[in-house]
Amino acid sequence: MEFRNREIRKRDYASRGCRLADAVFGAKVNPHLLHEASRWYLNGLRRGTHKVKEKSEVSGAGRKLWKQKGTGRARVGSIRSPLWRHGGTVHGPRPRSYSYAMPKKMLLGALRSALSAKLADEKLTVVDGWALESHKTQSLLVTLGKLSFTKSALLVAHGENRNLELASRNLEGVKLSAPNALQPYEVLKHDRLLLSKDAVARLVRSLDPEKTPIEVPDVETIAAAPVKKETVAAKKPAAKKAAKPAPKKKTGKR
Repeated sequence: MEFRNREIRKRDYASRGCRLADAVFGAKVNPHLLHEASRWYLNGLRRGTHKVKEKSEVSGAGRKLWKQKGTGRARVGSIRSPLWRHGGTVHGPRPRSYSYAMPKKMLLGALRSALSAKLADEKLTVVDGWALESHKTQSLLVTLGKLSFTKSALLVAHGENRNLELASRNLEGVKLSAPNALQPYEVLKHDRLLLSKDAVARLVRSLDPEKTPIEVPDVETIAAAPVKKETVAAKKPAAKKAAKPAPKKKTGKR
């Protein structure tokens, strides 16, 4: 029954002039990919600014409290020791980054699973566009009420839309996103997903694994004629040979 409902929804979108590709909106839902993508996204949001004071950072003198031997007490070197009250903390949290790299194919597969899950649950709606006459929040709230908005909604629009940005940022549970910045966690977090036709076309173009690459036509390049380098001998004028001195004539006198 679930697959039948999904096919009916696809047929309705096709009749409205918006095609939903089976490879993007009808893919098999992979819970493991959705979990990994959500974990990757949430870890990237962590600030990682936690910090504890170590032995060298807490207040206290550095002198030895009492001599090493002869007192009958345990030896001690510093009042800032972690064994003492108000001492430093060892092996505590340090500032760090929780973000890590995730393969692009896994992220795209998780996004396909999230979109397919929303369509299967009949919580995905495609609108013609987000052309708002005003930036008032009340006008957008009335529009969302006609689209079965109850708890939360994720609006996906392509291009710059100042009125939609201003009207949606003050609504609790409503978030605006671009197709190239759509995250699987945000799709699953919000109750309803509202896409524009331009956003659907962008998602199909970027997420369809069966798309054929665009062939770039060959461009003929005209190479410039090589410039002949003049030889050093040609540049320099030929040196004149020095005239040899004439031989002296022998005289009869000695």
